[in-house]
Amino acid sequence: MYQNINVDHLPVISTTVEVTGFNYSPDIIWIFDLDRHGFWWGNTRALEFWGLESVEQLINKDLSDDTEGARKRTEQTFVKAAVEGQTQDPWTTYPNGQPKLMLMRHVAVLLGEEKHRGIIAFISEQLDHNLQPENLLFAEAVRYTSAVVSCYDLTGKRLFENPAFTSCYDTATPTQSVNDFVVRFCDTAQGEQRLKQAQQQQDCQHEHLMQTKQGLKRHNVDVRSSRHPLTGDYVFLVTEYDITQLHDTITELKQTKATLKQLAHYDPLTSLPTVWLSRERLRNALVKAKRDKTIVAVMFIDLDGFKQVNDNYGHATGDKLLTLVGKRLASIFRESDSVGRIGGDEFLVCLPELSTKDNSYDLAKKTIEELSREFNIFDDNGRSQHANISASIGIAFYPDEGQDVDSLIKVADKKMYQAKNNGKNKFVV
Repeated sequence: MYQNINVDHLPVISTTVEVTGFNYSPDIIWIFDLDRHGFWWGNTRALEFWGLESVEQLINKDLSDDTEGARKRTEQTFVKAAVEGQTQDPWTTYPNGQPKLMLMRHVAVLLGEEKHRGIIAFISEQLDHNLQPENLLFAEAVRYTSAVVSCYDLTGKRLFENPAFTSCYDTATPTQSVNDFVVRFCDTAQGEQRLKQAQQQQDCQHEHLMQTKQGLKRHNVDVRSSRHPLTGDYVFLVTEYDITQLHDTITELKQTKATLKQLAHYDPLTSLPTVWLSRERLRNALVKAKRDKTIVAVMFIDLDGFKQVNDNYGHATGDKLLTLVGKRLASIFRESDSVGRIGGDEFLVCLPELSTKDNSYDLAKKTIEELSREFNIFDDNGRSQHANISASIGIAFYPDEGQDVDSLIKVADKKMYQAKNNGKNKFVV
C-alpha cells in the first residue's frame, strides 16, 4: 500500500445498488477503485461528462496512459480523505482528450467484498482553465514533482501538501501541542526556530534531520514567504530535498580521506609519524630555526638485538616489541619534538628550538636507559615473553653539521653506525 493508515472507520460500499441514488444528483459523481486503478461506478452525469453510454464502458475505460504522478496523486487523495474525512482540490481531467479543470470533493470508502480502497468524487464546479494557464502548469508541476512541497499558515498549520509530502510523512494531525510544521523535525527546537523565521518573513535554507515514515532522513529545507492567493494572508512555502545519501557519501569520503591520510602519515604499527611526515616536520623545524637562529638536533636510532627477538620469538612478537618501543620513545620526548619510525627498527627524532646541544645529550641518555629496560611481551595466547634490546644513537646538529634534511639525516645515520661499531647501547655526537 501507498501508506499504512487505519481504514477500519471507512464506510463499505458492497454493491453498486447502494449508490444508485446518486443518479438523481445534479453533480457529476463517480467512484474510483485505487487497487484496480479504474472506475468502479459513475452516475448519469458522469457518463455524460465522459461521453459514454453505460457504466460498463466507464468501468472498462483504459487508464493505462495515466502517469506515475497521477497515480500517486490519487493515492494521496485517498490518504487525506481517510484521515481528514473529505478533501477539496482542483483536478484536471481529459474527457475526449480535452483538458477540463474541475473542483472536486473526495470521500474515502472501501469497495466490494474485497474492500478495495476507493474514493467518491463529487464534482459541482468546472473552473475556467484559460484564465492563467501558466499558474495551472505550475500547480501541476508542484503536485507531480518528486520534491517534498508543503504550505503553512503562520501558526504552523499545514494548508497544502503534494503527493511527495504524503508519501514521506505521516499526515495525520498531531495530537500533542507541537504543530504540523514543527512536529516533523527531529530537533523540535530547530523547527521552532524555522517557524519563527517564517513568521518574520525571513526566507531561509538549512539542513535538518527530519522524522519521516522511512526513519530519520537528512533534508535540505527551504522556507519561503508568500501570500495566500485568495485571502492575502501571509503563508510560507516549504520545499524539501532528501540529501541523506549525498550527506552519507560525503561523510564516507571524508572518513576515507582521513584514513588514507593517517596511513600515509602515520605508521600503522607504532602510530608514530612515517618517514615522509618525519622529514616534513624536520624541514619545517629547519625553516623556523633559520629564522630564529636556534639549534635543531636530529637523532637516528637503531635497535640493538631486534633481529634476535624476531628469530627467537617470531615476527608477531617483533611487531609487538616495536609497538612498545614506540610508546616508550613517545613518552620520553617533548610534545614539540617529533618521533617517527622510518622503517624496520629505525627511528628518527627531531628536536627543534634547542638553546644548547646539552639538551639533546640528556634525552639521548634517557632514551638508552628506557630502551635497555626489559620488555614484557604477551603473545596471542596470553603467554609472556621477555625481550632485552638496546639502542645505538647518532646525533647531528643544525646548523653546524648540515643545512638541510638530507645532509642532517646522513650525518646522524653515519654516527649511529659509529655507536654500533663502538659497542652499541650508546650515542655518538
